[in-house]
Amino acid sequence: MKKILILPLLLFFLAQGSMAQTPKWVEKAKRAVFSVVTYDKNDKMLNTGNGFFVSEDGLALSDYSLFKGAERAVVITAEGKQMPVSTILGANDMYDVIKFRVAITEKKVPALVVAKTTPTVGTDAWMLSYSTQKSIACVSGKVKEVSKVAGEYHYYTLGMQMKDKMVSCPVMNVEGQVFGIAQKSSGLDTVTTCYAAGAAFAMAQKISALSLGDAALKSIGIRKGLPDTEDQALVYLFMASSSLSSEDYGKLLDDFIRQFPANTDGYLRRANYYVAKAKDNQSWFDKAVVDLNQALKVAQKKDDVYYNIGKLMYAYQLSKPEKTYKDWTYDTALKNVRQAFAIDPLPIYVQLEGDILFAQQDYAGALAAYEKVNASNMASAGTFFSAAKTKELLKAEPKEILVLMDSCISRCPQPITADFAPYLLERAQINMNAGQPRKAMLDYDAYFKAVNGQVNDVFYYYREQAALKARQYQRALDDIAKAVELNPADLTYQAENAVVNLRVGRYEKAIEILNGILKNDPKYGEAYRLLGLCQVQLKKTDEACANFKKAKELGDPNVDELIKKYCK
Repeated sequence: MKKILILPLLLFFLAQGSMAQTPKWVEKAKRAVFSVVTYDKNDKMLNTGNGFFVSEDGLALSDYSLFKGAERAVVITAEGKQMPVSTILGANDMYDVIKFRVAITEKKVPALVVAKTTPTVGTDAWMLSYSTQKSIACVSGKVKEVSKVAGEYHYYTLGMQMKDKMVSCPVMNVEGQVFGIAQKSSGLDTVTTCYAAGAAFAMAQKISALSLGDAALKSIGIRKGLPDTEDQALVYLFMASSSLSSEDYGKLLDDFIRQFPANTDGYLRRANYYVAKAKDNQSWFDKAVVDLNQALKVAQKKDDVYYNIGKLMYAYQLSKPEKTYKDWTYDTALKNVRQAFAIDPLPIYVQLEGDILFAQQDYAGALAAYEKVNASNMASAGTFFSAAKTKELLKAEPKEILVLMDSCISRCPQPITADFAPYLLERAQINMNAGQPRKAMLDYDAYFKAVNGQVNDVFYYYREQAALKARQYQRALDDIAKAVELNPADLTYQAENAVVNLRVGRYEKAIEILNGILKNDPKYGEAYRLLGLCQVQLKKTDEACANFKKAKELGDPNVDELIKKYCK
């Protein structure tokens, strides 16, 4: 009987010894470990797993696999409290770690301290599991191997058994600090060996300005946080404005302002966001005004805020609102821009002043502003173009306008790229107005080259007009034929084709084209007049006069002189 009793007694004392070796900090530390439940886009449960808090305000770590494909997630604490995951703050799919923030429902939560020193091979380690029970049992072992990850961080091989459902549980050192996150084991020996990614490596994961394109983060539908630095966060905001939904972008702006409350850009961007959403809803404009006032309050450069307020009001008025919100007029926009200029007389403020005056049709005032900008170091292709268009509206001589357009073109990158090519079209038209069709053709040719030949029927029609006036008839024939080919339904092009053929003496061809036009539209008055001109050249005066008469009946204003000249 004594032999039979020895074994149970021995096991009892071994168990007591094991419990005695469990560190005192385990009971408190285990409260920082929680369960995680993730849900897909249909709000169905996707995965369950573990994680743990590393700050009392809700910063936490877990495994990336748990969150992949998730649209929302909640954590369940050791006390059974549920809290939603609010933002993802960084992830690494290769080492299966993720950092995120939990929207905590109390002032603070139990959290682990991340070890600043790396445990050496042979040191003791403990893995804490998630539990809602009071038991303080944990798995203990030793560090078997330490390898480098991403330069300064570490990955650990541990001599301990990782029990079921312990993935992403914290691995602790003797001081009760977390140094690793338990990983899924791909090896065969899971009884004596397991692995952990460095907790410091997981903490180093972050959102950067380029994170919007990160495949690992994009696979998670939960809202992402912002970069830690203002500069990076501003770039992130800029990129997010065109890639996120309106709702998500609005939340990101809120996050930015909470994170950087003294940064004026956040308030200005959110004010623009509110105005874009507003339409005729006054409450959105009211919110925008609050942000604009706050931007003025915190700004170190108040002139920049006044300028942005003026620009926002100017853009608002350009949208032609049915009913103007309070005093958001061109005059108020101008007042803000001039306040900015009074603080710091920057050329960009003068440029906006010119744009507002132009919108108010004060072309003389706008031109004076643009001329000031063009005399500054801010002069550009765009500013000279603005001056040229203003002079055109002031009905200046074409040659005066051409001087400005020449300055505009000279400031474009050479050879001119597709982005600046429209300036060539503008100068071509002004050259035509100035009676210089050959120069206009050079501009059309340069435009064709700048856009790699990607032009439409209208381009060929305008270049044909220049070629015709320049007496380059073959080019005129080729271009109008191309316009007809691209848009055969436009009878204006076909009529122009007949005109060019008539000009070069191809009367039969012109008649063929004109008869085709009249077959499609018997009431096309200009076609009868042109048909009559062809018949005059072929000595068919009676037929010509009949067609001139028909053109007059259809209201052609250019036929009267022909009737006087050729018809009795």
